[in-house]
Amino acid sequence: MRPVAIARTAAVSAFGAGARGLGRALADGALLPGLPSETPLASPRSRKMMSPAAYLAARCLADLLRDAAWTDARDRIAYYLAVGASAGSLDDFMALLDESLVDGAYSLERFGHRGLAACNPLLAFQLMNNFTLCHGAILEGLGGPNSALFSRGAGTITALGEAVYAVASGECDRAISGGADAPTHPATAAELGRDGLIGRGLVPADAAGLLALEVARPGDIVVEGCGVASGRGRPIAEAIAHSVAAARLSETVDLVVIAPWGPPAADALRSWAAALHPTANVVSTAALGESLAASAALAVIAAADLLEPAQRALVLSLGVDGDPGAVAIARGAA
Repeated sequence: MRPVAIARTAAVSAFGAGARGLGRALADGALLPGLPSETPLASPRSRKMMSPAAYLAARCLADLLRDAAWTDARDRIAYYLAVGASAGSLDDFMALLDESLVDGAYSLERFGHRGLAACNPLLAFQLMNNFTLCHGAILEGLGGPNSALFSRGAGTITALGEAVYAVASGECDRAISGGADAPTHPATAAELGRDGLIGRGLVPADAAGLLALEVARPGDIVVEGCGVASGRGRPIAEAIAHSVAAARLSETVDLVVIAPWGPPAADALRSWAAALHPTANVVSTAALGESLAASAALAVIAAADLLEPAQRALVLSLGVDGDPGAVAIARGAA
């Protein structure tokens, strides 16, 4: 298997548009400017068919490909993206839903006959969450292996693991992975509130974060492993330990970056890091807010930004799904 490096990163988040300096801003507790205003895409007309998350993913993808200078052979670049629940105009959605009910219950037959006709036909391109990946891939001409993975946390680590494997195994020479989500949309925000997560400290925030991966060279930041574990029915510290073991981390680390969904998750991750890596510097992405499918990707980006030559970092994610994830990365000597 070939070693895989993080060649470039890109992000659109509360830090603004860009990834350089993200880790340092989080480590220093700097005041963040907030999510930047929208800018036109390569095809402005396509924006009307995009959900907010799809726009963020497309914008971030364009920035990443430009910065990586990946202008050739895009038809062979793999793309593995973690996505959340997609959503478009609530007015259109409610019109669709109203016309799809029979005696107060949803009817698939009536949805086909009446529901779809009641809303803007472009709504389907906003509602289907795999289009969070598709819009950007189409605009940028990506044609390699691809997958959109629904994520409330650990799915983002899985997407990164699949992209790393694609390059390591020789399936492709270049891959892109990360996440994009828009949990401030009323539908997702209502779900988070109903589940009691906002009441326990979760702060929804829209964001996208992407990593460009290629075969490693000396001095590169190498992805040593990715792992996830189920947090159901067992102590969370045990689940975190299993995710770290799956990431094949066997040495102490200099840096731990945590991506917690809120204060309870942050406490669990900090406690585990303090017990197992007491000398490591711990940095949290909490100041960015919780962007669900994008949070773990932003944590890896922050770790890569902070990593010095000959250092190793561990990224720990604990999303609202309750399943921890871990990514181990290391920078070679200068």
